[in-house]
Amino acid sequence: MSLIMTYIGSKGCVMVGDKRSIGFLGNKDQREILEEELYSGKIKTDEKLIKRADELGINLKITDDGVKVRDLGKVLVGEVKVRATHETKRKRIYATTNGYHQVELSGSQIKNVKSGKSSIVIFGNKITKELASKELKRHWKSKINLEEVKDIFKKVIEKLAQTTPSVSREYDIFMIHPQMDHKQAMELLRTTLIHDVKKLAKWRETLRKEMLEQRKDIQMSNRIINQGEVGRVKNVEADKVEVILTDGVEALNMNWDVLAKAGDTIYMKMEKPSPLSVGDLVVIEDENLCIKKNKSPLSCDIILCKSE
Repeated sequence: MSLIMTYIGSKGCVMVGDKRSIGFLGNKDQREILEEELYSGKIKTDEKLIKRADELGINLKITDDGVKVRDLGKVLVGEVKVRATHETKRKRIYATTNGYHQVELSGSQIKNVKSGKSSIVIFGNKITKELASKELKRHWKSKINLEEVKDIFKKVIEKLAQTTPSVSREYDIFMIHPQMDHKQAMELLRTTLIHDVKKLAKWRETLRKEMLEQRKDIQMSNRIINQGEVGRVKNVEADKVEVILTDGVEALNMNWDVLAKAGDTIYMKMEKPSPLSVGDLVVIEDENLCIKKNKSPLSCDIILCKSE
């Protein structure tokens, strides 16, 4: 669901990218039918896409806020993504005056690089590439400057936004014109590519850790006790209550580190003064921590969980 067009010439570089993203949720076979009809050009408007998705029982998530092209100063970068079951594949173009790299990545690993000096490069699905090529040929001139290229790119992407739901009406467009020869361009693109991919790898690692932490939070939250016995009173001093944890119960801090296990002593606090006896049962009832015999409320700054 993308259209990115890049012009690379001896005077500079122009890049435009739409902002549309479409998520398909539903039966795999029905999704494939819908995607084929969309990418072949059979579906031509947002309304028809939504209607056809409803007929096939597919839920759509359409957004027009994606960032597919970036201006890094002397280099423009465009990217399209294909999400597979276990990995995200990316296709990028790094472009500047007198040079470009087309890069294929799996995750943050570079799988293929294709380079050139001057060209018009189009990223997109079958229908967007076909329509964009046709429109570019219709508007192109033998002698052309960067401003004219920029105007043509605008006309083409605006035309395609009216022709296929694959392309949004909103888009980002950049033009740069640093002065450099092909050798200088290749060196700049090489260093930019390496730096950018390292940033991607770092971002992916951070994301992986966050996802693992979230997964752990979900797993641990399922162990939190909200009903049942947690221990028995061992000692009482003023409002401080020592409690021996019962079998199958452990106490954790907010980072899910184990602080005490079954048979260990933890400290709780009485919310209201109340006569307690050694051996009184401490329970959680309806998510409230209390003494079972008289429902006297207790509090503690730890998490009471079922043992693994």
